[in-house]
Amino acid sequence: MSLEEKLIEYIRDNGPMTVADYMGACLYDPNDGYYATRPAIGGANADFLTAPEASQMFGELIGLWCAHEWEAIGKPAFNLIELGPGRGVLMQDALRATQKLEGFHDAASVTFVEMSPPLRDEQEARVPSADWAPRLEDAPPGPSIIVANEFFDCLPIRQFLRGEDGWHEKLVGLNEAEKLVFGLSAAIPAPESEDEAGMVREIAPGMESLIYEIERRLHEAPGRVLIIDYGYLRAEGADTLQALKAHKKVDPIETPGQTDLTAHVDFARIAQLAQAADLQVHGPVTQGDFLRALGIEMRADTLSSANPSHAERIARELNRLTHRDQMGVLFKVICLSSPNLPPPAGF
Repeated sequence: MSLEEKLIEYIRDNGPMTVADYMGACLYDPNDGYYATRPAIGGANADFLTAPEASQMFGELIGLWCAHEWEAIGKPAFNLIELGPGRGVLMQDALRATQKLEGFHDAASVTFVEMSPPLRDEQEARVPSADWAPRLEDAPPGPSIIVANEFFDCLPIRQFLRGEDGWHEKLVGLNEAEKLVFGLSAAIPAPESEDEAGMVREIAPGMESLIYEIERRLHEAPGRVLIIDYGYLRAEGADTLQALKAHKKVDPIETPGQTDLTAHVDFARIAQLAQAADLQVHGPVTQGDFLRALGIEMRADTLSSANPSHAERIARELNRLTHRDQMGVLFKVICLSSPNLPPPAGF
């Protein structure tokens, strides 16, 4: 059976499912989920383009940031962990940019948190020294620098719509033709709210458990977590669930497992959870401001001077990563740190 047929059968037997359960099945089903069947995630020929795939400058600067923060935590032997590393391009560029920094590579043990076998094959080809863990909980203990680029947007969300009679959860069910459709639950008793009818609130249940694991790690040993993703500083009450195919938005309910499903990240919630866990929070700042603070414009000038024939392409890459109409403002950056560490670079 196709994933769509399996979902239809499940709903027929069990009733409508939450958007979070639907997202989880579409993305992570071990046989038919998006990540189980797509080895080209994030590349030019994929359904979407990530920052590391857009320009080598991104991974290079993240690598230098990691080296700087390794010095800030005392230059120990440490875990260099990437959550959802895609094809491994970011880490490949990061390691190349830091190969001449004394002691950094010898101290670093690279771990990819990745469940997809096709993606693991891609990652191994680019970073043969890496190890893998299915979850952050399974990564080695000890001092850690953790990078999560476009990882939190893939955490399944539950959605709630404010109606005239209260809140309703958005669900995935079947229509009369037994095709997948979005619908709403009955009204849910809830406290009075200033939200107007039509407002949507989104909750990522997996975020709480992930921040809890980050809290545990950063209190047990010194470290930092760098989170880069598209999202909002304050929830605006909009439906942010989206599906991408061939770089275009499509209907999230069509062709389950064959499109990338994501939702905007609630950076205010990340900061709230981290502060409640007694972690230091730096940011969020926009990706454009973060990369400029790390010196991306200088790096672009250096690359252009060394490769004049590529100067126009490098300028386009710089624009894509930093301009407000591209990735520069929509994407945000936040850093979570162990207590009593100095401020990280870029904030």
